[in-house]
Amino acid sequence: MPSTPITPSDVFYTAVATAENGRDGRVATDDGRLDLVVGPPKEMGGSGTGTNPEQLFAAGYSACFQGALAVVARQEGADVSGSTVTAKVGIGRNDDGFGLLVEISAHLPAVDGATARDLLEKAHQVCPYSKATRGDITVTLA
Repeated sequence: MPSTPITPSDVFYTAVATAENGRDGRVATDDGRLDLVVGPPKEMGGSGTGTNPEQLFAAGYSACFQGALAVVARQEGADVSGSTVTAKVGIGRNDDGFGLLVEISAHLPAVDGATARDLLEKAHQVCPYSKATRGDITVTLA
């Protein structure tokens, strides 16, 4: 069952970032905490200097998913201390331009494989990034 969308009155934090010159320029947040040169990766014809939107998305998704994993683990009484979450974000051509796909993997040293898989599935249901992308891009859990 889809989640109920939030309304402006439900928002308790809004991140603001501005890009200049798209994939070959600069991106910065309004508070100055993030200010990065962006450029296309070599695989897309760029110089490979700077970061790129896919890396930024992967960083945000992995951090958000790790937070969701911690919430689910607390609810389940599972120990996820020492865990890591990795997001791999791929970009490629599709029938109407470009599309993304994501692979999420986690290292959970304090739980067995079946518990880890269950926690990942549950985190995928509550993670805001997973909710936002559901039905629009392929996300696999590894």
